[in-house]
Amino acid sequence: MRRVPLLVLLALLAAGCGGNKSSAPFPATTATSTHATETAAGTSTAEQPVVLRVYLLRKGVVAPVARSVPRTKAVARAAVEQLLAGPTAAERDAGFGTDVPAAAELRGVTVADRTATVDFSKSFAEGADAAIAQVVYTLTQFPTVSRVRFELDGADMPTLDHPAGRGDYEELTPPLLVESPLPGETVASPLRIAGTANAYEATFQAELLDASGAVLVHKMVMATSGSGQRGTFEETLPYTGGGAGKLVVYEDSAANGSRIHQVEIPLELRP
Repeated sequence: MRRVPLLVLLALLAAGCGGNKSSAPFPATTATSTHATETAAGTSTAEQPVVLRVYLLRKGVVAPVARSVPRTKAVARAAVEQLLAGPTAAERDAGFGTDVPAAAELRGVTVADRTATVDFSKSFAEGADAAIAQVVYTLTQFPTVSRVRFELDGADMPTLDHPAGRGDYEELTPPLLVESPLPGETVASPLRIAGTANAYEATFQAELLDASGAVLVHKMVMATSGSGQRGTFEETLPYTGGGAGKLVVYEDSAANGSRIHQVEIPLELRP
């Protein structure tokens, strides 16, 4: 399977922003191509849904999940709407939650000069900083957005006097933030992993396990920076086999060598 993670979002945003399934608690998701080519069945890929990232909370920090929505040019608005919908029952069972108030309503989303302006109903103010962080992360997944300005019913949000970026919410970001793959995603070898990390000496470990727990591949991953400064990372994990699997990332404790900051992501592996 050819995977083009989130490149479809780049094309759409540029146009305008208005196995054994029992081991994985989420429906399998796949990324789609940016090109509207004809499939063997004669159906254009332009009719395929768009896969977005929505940032929920898990163990008190942001954590992305996949949302599949009908193809639209207004991907920024679609992503926020999916965030407002909250976790699914399966996601709640897996430990995901949200701090976005259930009564919050979206009035509008616009993007200009790398700033997304998002207008909520006043009930959004009932949420804490974690709710703001969820919105910031969800909107800054798009390459044309680096910060978010918040409004309540068309007026500036009084408790936030500047456009916010991801760096404003480091305390609500896990040390190892895996943004690809997403929970429940169907993947093929070599598995591409990507995200950001704030790890000791900028290094951490990644393992891909099969349904029995056997390690298919293990690699040490290096981020662009670490030891107090968040960097980005990208690595590939070639594997053989298929079926249900799990990506596990973790740091080795500098104190005693034990695993810390472990994150587990259930996947469906294509042979």
